[in-house]
Amino acid sequence: MLANVPFFLQCAGVTHVSTLPRPSVTEPGRPGTKSRARPHPAVAMGTALGVFLAVRLLGVATLALLARRTGRHPLALLGRSWDSLWYLGIATHGYGHTLPSRPGVIYSDLAFFPLYPRLVRGVLAVTPLSGGAAGLLVSWTAAAVAACGIYAVGARLHGRAVGTALVLLWGLLPHSVVLSMAYTEPVLTAFAAWSLYAVLTERWVWAGALATLAGLARPNGFAVAAAVLAAAAYEIWRRRGKVAHRLWTGAALAPLGWSAYVLWVGRRRGDPLGGYFEVQRQWGSRFDFGRGSLQFVKRMLLHGGPLVSPMTLVIVAAGVVLFALLLADRAPLPLVVHAGVLLLIAVGGSGFFESKPRFLLPAFPLLIPLARALVRTARARPRHATVVVGALAGLSFVYGAYLVVLGGRPL
Repeated sequence: MLANVPFFLQCAGVTHVSTLPRPSVTEPGRPGTKSRARPHPAVAMGTALGVFLAVRLLGVATLALLARRTGRHPLALLGRSWDSLWYLGIATHGYGHTLPSRPGVIYSDLAFFPLYPRLVRGVLAVTPLSGGAAGLLVSWTAAAVAACGIYAVGARLHGRAVGTALVLLWGLLPHSVVLSMAYTEPVLTAFAAWSLYAVLTERWVWAGALATLAGLARPNGFAVAAAVLAAAAYEIWRRRGKVAHRLWTGAALAPLGWSAYVLWVGRRRGDPLGGYFEVQRQWGSRFDFGRGSLQFVKRMLLHGGPLVSPMTLVIVAAGVVLFALLLADRAPLPLVVHAGVLLLIAVGGSGFFESKPRFLLPAFPLLIPLARALVRTARARPRHATVVVGALAGLSFVYGAYLVVLGGRPL
């Protein structure tokens, strides 16, 4: 019977798929209680991390095969593509580089938040690695930390099996190849996951401090601060203001990172409140409540476009559906706010339409309903669960390799 259960769920503790009742095993000294051998929490988290590393290694191997067939070096593609080059430039030379484009469009490196290039610069200072390799080391380490944090959130809410399934699904997203690149999404997700876990366990100072770091990682890192502030506000209301100073401290810390960088850029540009947003506008990025996205979709439907465009539309639409399922699942407030803000930014922002699925990578709570459904399917119909996971893996590996090697569009 155990052979019929997918391996990743066996390791998480889902081993019983028979409809027949199992014999009751009692623990010594506790008559009538059932005993079940369960792995130590650290072992269970290690298993989830192993599952994540396995699927990402397979994804990188698929990319490497395609890259070799086209005469390109896979590590160069992973470490020095698109935004990676901007971050490496900041890590090496600091801020101050601009790249004029068409009239009215000026690409400035001030659009990129400082935490990731600072981490890369730190690695360059203590290792003989090249810039691209240092960026990959930071991203791969952050992705592993993020996987552990995602598991911790899922396991706390719904058990170890769901935690492992949640990590697996996150590693098999169509754009999960970005988690293996020198990009900032792994760093943001790592701080986001552990900040949300700290909120769920009422470690408010940790939640705020981690939210501060998340806010220094990416522009949409403010979603983490919003989640912490919403949870803190609810607790203050629920307790009628009688809360420990740790909660107030965590709430005060949460938005500091994001706000500090936005104000720093504004001061450097001579407009403390609007300078950063002007930089983003010059990149073609602004929040217009989805008008730019609708115009892009209209052009795509009328005139067609590359494979990436309709895939992006499908992925974003799936994100909206998953958010509705998350609400129906009565998920905790901080998870709903975090995922909702990230989704709002992706849907309501204009510019670089094909990058929207990447912006949703840190919105892992959207996958919780799917993770629960996958675990239920594995218990009732293990072969069906295996087919689903296999299909997701095939899509993730092939499409991810296509995006990086052949797509030719900004990720």
